[in-house]
Amino acid sequence: MDIYEEIVRLRQEGRSCALATIVNTQGSIPSFASAKMLVRDDGSIVGTVGGGGAEFEVIKAAREVIETEKPSMVTFNLNKRPGVDAGMVCGGSLDIYVEPIVVAPRLLIFGAGHVGLSTYRAARLTGFDVTIVDERPEFANRERYPEANEIIVAPYDDVATRVKPTPNSYILIFTPGHITDMRVLRWAVTTPARYIGMMGSKRKVTGIFHELQKEGIPAERLERVHAPVGLDIGAQPPEEIAISVVAEMIAIRRRSTAALAHLRMEPAQPEARLREVG
Repeated sequence: MDIYEEIVRLRQEGRSCALATIVNTQGSIPSFASAKMLVRDDGSIVGTVGGGGAEFEVIKAAREVIETEKPSMVTFNLNKRPGVDAGMVCGGSLDIYVEPIVVAPRLLIFGAGHVGLSTYRAARLTGFDVTIVDERPEFANRERYPEANEIIVAPYDDVATRVKPTPNSYILIFTPGHITDMRVLRWAVTTPARYIGMMGSKRKVTGIFHELQKEGIPAERLERVHAPVGLDIGAQPPEEIAISVVAEMIAIRRRSTAALAHLRMEPAQPEARLREVG
């Protein structure tokens, strides 16, 4: 199988991968100096950089590279690491450059109202491919969403047969009502989507979670859901809500746990501020 043809195929499927290339060698190695290996997002490979325990480490590094979207250099030296490199390096050493080949993250917005529209605009600016889903053609149309990758006008219950989220997918639930939100969420938590967010008050979220648990949906699935959605920046109009939501998705994409922890802190009480100033 040709590595570059496989890269094209994976990109067409919306899947990410990593390309590992031997970029520097010293001494004898059981491969050629520019050998390449493609690592898919599920850990399967095309090609080889020599086999053995070192190749296993390259696969591990590649999966992290796919997750972080940041390249990495992996160095192996038989003299220093005989246990790891046995079976791959014949008395030499080599550097392997592992680079991510990522597709744009796919964002599925369920609900094409005001918040959905503002979020679509912000998400497009930050590199997300956006699919709009709504039951109402007067909201979900090309006039309102001219640059959406796809617009689906169909009952929410039918979308599961038409949309297949991947680990590179993000799902936002902004439908007009509690019942439709719950219908979409019931499906969303069964998918491998990287992020699931639902708008609503804490009371609404608690009620929906309670109903889904009564249906038998495990609590750990619901723990994946970001609800109320968005970073807590005191957002009020749709444009501000959109910024808080997209910022949260970016933090998830970039694995910025520090940003999430900081921006979700409760604001200080007025008395505390006065004490600090005094």
